[in-house]
Amino acid sequence: MGPPTPVNPLKLCSTIHHLKFPTHRHRMSPSRSRKRPSGPQPTTALAKKWHCPAPAVLASDDVAGAAAPSSPSSSSWASLPGDMVRQIAWRVLAGDFLDYVRLRAVCTSWRSGTVCPRGRGVTDPRFHPRRWMMLPEGHGLYPGHRKLGGYIRFFNLDAGALARVELPLFKNHCALESVDGLLLLQRDQDTAIRLVHPFTRDIVELPPLATLLTQLGDDLRSAHTDPELRKWYYIRYCVCASVSCSGGSVVVMLAFRRLMCVAFATSDSQDQQWTMPSWEVPFNIAPLAFQGRLYFVHHPTTNGSLVFQINPPLQVGSPPLPPKLIATCPADKLYRGSHLVECNSQILLVGHGDISLKHIVIYKLEDLILERFIPVTSIGDRALFLQGKCLSVSSTALPTVMSETVVYTHPIYYHYAQYHLRTGAWSQPIDTCGLNGFNPGPRSLIHHVITCCIRNVWNKGLLYSKRLENRLPTLLWKVKRKLRYWS
Repeated sequence: MGPPTPVNPLKLCSTIHHLKFPTHRHRMSPSRSRKRPSGPQPTTALAKKWHCPAPAVLASDDVAGAAAPSSPSSSSWASLPGDMVRQIAWRVLAGDFLDYVRLRAVCTSWRSGTVCPRGRGVTDPRFHPRRWMMLPEGHGLYPGHRKLGGYIRFFNLDAGALARVELPLFKNHCALESVDGLLLLQRDQDTAIRLVHPFTRDIVELPPLATLLTQLGDDLRSAHTDPELRKWYYIRYCVCASVSCSGGSVVVMLAFRRLMCVAFATSDSQDQQWTMPSWEVPFNIAPLAFQGRLYFVHHPTTNGSLVFQINPPLQVGSPPLPPKLIATCPADKLYRGSHLVECNSQILLVGHGDISLKHIVIYKLEDLILERFIPVTSIGDRALFLQGKCLSVSSTALPTVMSETVVYTHPIYYHYAQYHLRTGAWSQPIDTCGLNGFNPGPRSLIHHVITCCIRNVWNKGLLYSKRLENRLPTLLWKVKRKLRYWS
């Protein structure tokens, strides 16, 4: 049996006897439980810009789903058969993790009849918050900044919802990557890697990145004269991670763009180190992690776009097999096809129609594997953002994002441009003032999404602008620089 079909929890009332959920309020943390003044409350500037309410605060007890007091209106819900409740819960979970948390908070019987995500948030892929992304705040407010009070905001790429979560880990950790909604963090004092679920706070411990230093030679090219800093330049810059889970064990593969190789580690391994296989990865621009695998497009090549796949290790402690060529798109079908992006649970390959670079062409990877070269003519309500990390975003809930568009650096003019799939026209996705970085006020949502695609900007509390463009290859932390070089 395949995975359950996602269900919108707001439509459950029409599914089960047209009943309504009883009202339930999340318990607030003590710092937010003081009496509120009467009258309308101001919203944040960012919330005004996005036309959405101010983000809710998720305290640590909220994930467990404290049950609301019983009432006559909730008795019909509490009496639902356990099998039906579990079926509904799994379908809701297939849509969004936080909807599942809210479902468990309806009543005591629903909470006891469904699986608690706490303790399973990382090791069970069903509980991964896949469409949630850490929000770059801008103004240099990096995660862990004292002005944020230990809280981090996340936003949903499909629903546009905001969630504010307390994560004290950022006092001595920095983020390297986000995969399936999980955060890949590095601890400052010993470079230990920790895979964190932001909503359940579950943590999987992985070996320190420093165990890779002895596996690299001293012949790496870099402007640094210090051999160790030169190696960090290759290890920490723009890391792509994949996560696979089996039997309570977690395997993480890291793809290093500058090294053209991967490293892997297992959560329950005894050697406690990252291991680099002897084989290399073909040169690529933007690797993609999807369902525990890594995907690359070999670029450039005269043979067209060559798509490679790396599967996770078959056994604990054994290395993954070398990259496998799974699809080829001829050059006469796709020119400069170098970006892979996940969209609606499918992998898309994006490139240009010809050498003029005037039109963008998209193919489904599953079609290319079968040697069917049928261009995608519509991506529905989606917008694709292409950079070192590629994202698909829903325009339905995010009003400043246009559907049927591809946003990326224009190949001729070298600034962010927006291509419209239906009309074939190009436009500017951001106003000139905001694009240049001269506007000191709130930015549009597109600024934040673009920043999420540039990992060494996303994790530092900055927002992308043309003024920042020339600094991207050498952008460093303003705090704890020696412990976070090139991350």
